[in-house]
Amino acid sequence: MIVNISEAKTQLSKLVDMVYHGEKVIIAKNNLPLVELTPYKPAGERQLGLLAGKFKTPDDFLDEDEAINDLFFAGE
Repeated sequence: MIVNISEAKTQLSKLVDMVYHGEKVIIAKNNLPLVELTPYKPAGERQLGLLAGKFKTPDDFLDEDEAINDLFFAGE
């Protein structure tokens, strides 16, 4: 179903219900298709450990760098 923007504004609830129940709805402007309404699909649970074994924290990660400290604390 193709619906112009002005009609979509007045019938948004109906269009959302139609899409929820499996119908395809396209919103057009001047009869030119612009966007398609689609139901929301959650991305799912986050997967932890995707970079396990692919990244090693450097041994000096927590060491302070005097040049950087001078940039932040030069006026103190």
